[in-house]
Amino acid sequence: MPGKSGYAVLAALSGVPFIMVLGNSMIIPVLTEIKSALNLSGFETSLIITLFSVPAGIIIPLAGFLSDRFGRKIIIAPSLVIYGLGGIIAGLGPIILSGSAYPVLLAGRVLQGIGAAGTAPIAMALCGDLFTGKERSKSLGIIEAANGFGKVVSPILGALVGLIAWYATFLFFPAIVIPIVLAMWFLISEPESNRSKQSIGQYLKSIMKIFEKKSAMLLTSFFAGMTALLLLFGVLFFLSEYLESRYSLRGVTKGLALAIPVLFMSLTSYTTGALIKKKLTLMKWLVFSGLLLIAASLAVLGIFNRNTILFFVGISVAGVGTGLTLPCLNTIITGSCEAQRRGLVTSLYGSVRFFGVALGPPLFSVLMDYSRTAMFWGAAGLAGLSALLALFLIRVKDMKEPVKAPEGEQPAPGGIAIKPVTVTVKAPAFVFSPARKPGLENKKPPERRQNTKS
Repeated sequence: MPGKSGYAVLAALSGVPFIMVLGNSMIIPVLTEIKSALNLSGFETSLIITLFSVPAGIIIPLAGFLSDRFGRKIIIAPSLVIYGLGGIIAGLGPIILSGSAYPVLLAGRVLQGIGAAGTAPIAMALCGDLFTGKERSKSLGIIEAANGFGKVVSPILGALVGLIAWYATFLFFPAIVIPIVLAMWFLISEPESNRSKQSIGQYLKSIMKIFEKKSAMLLTSFFAGMTALLLLFGVLFFLSEYLESRYSLRGVTKGLALAIPVLFMSLTSYTTGALIKKKLTLMKWLVFSGLLLIAASLAVLGIFNRNTILFFVGISVAGVGTGLTLPCLNTIITGSCEAQRRGLVTSLYGSVRFFGVALGPPLFSVLMDYSRTAMFWGAAGLAGLSALLALFLIRVKDMKEPVKAPEGEQPAPGGIAIKPVTVTVKAPAFVFSPARKPGLENKKPPERRQNTKS
């Protein structure tokens, strides 16, 4: 989709993951203020992130099915509205119902998570519908970069808005949702030919066929995406506490420090998306290399986490590793299935990514109290395991997009279309042969040779 209209579509699509990522990343700088204001423990504070991400992870597959059946835009727009409504409840609830501030805040976060389920993963599927080939890789890289850019600016934005009051950060969400909903609705023309007319039972069976054929690659890719996000948000949660307790950083200064690793991730995501195009072998090696970088940097932090310079170098290298990994995984997963199945497959991937975000903060919260060295080495071990799985189980032949069967063609098991071959036999011209040819009356027939076995 070249030209100015293509860039406008990409801008509208990129706004969706940008808003979605604000849901967690913008809250991280004010978590310590919320903890102090509501007298919460570290684990209770981490639930503000977790109870946004868990409902999103649960609802995403349903949102994916509905988007394949009824269209992407009709799911994304209401989801953004629900997301904004959850922000209003989370922001105003603690003011109006101060005695139940924490439960109301969590209820608002759950509603936001339900809304988030129909945003970024469906936008990724829509991007896969609108773009093909190297343009798809580039556009998915831009969407991942928008996701990363949201993570970069959201700590700074959260710190700035938090200067008014910690609950003002939640009220920012409905304000930013409105222009993105309008842009999505009026700028993007969605192809209707990609809609699935199957029942949910048939639909799930067809998805199982994809997993039968490519289960190792898809499950490994899902695990890699979940691991990358778990470690990113776990490190950011730790960093928020660490910057305040060790360096007494607050407000915008703290937001700028939190933005460092995700800035490296965002820049790397954009560059990776522009470079990979349709280079399937390169994608596999970038996923492996990215996860290995994350593992190595976190292992080093397990030893040198009290040296400020080495600490920020380490988390920046981990950001680069995440930026190498995620755009390649996006392209591998969106290209592994037909357009009619893409919504559910990418939604399943989005679901496990959200579970990674949900697990990161509480896991790091528990490990922080136990041993900082064990926390970093455990995280490095998880990234290393994911890298090894990617090396051996992501195969280039599984990364190729199946051919959609046109009308009259039968799909083979696994979703690969088999075109029927019609063999035309040309009828020989009729040649008149007389029963008795002149001059052949006395000719003896040739003797039949007998085959003898030696």
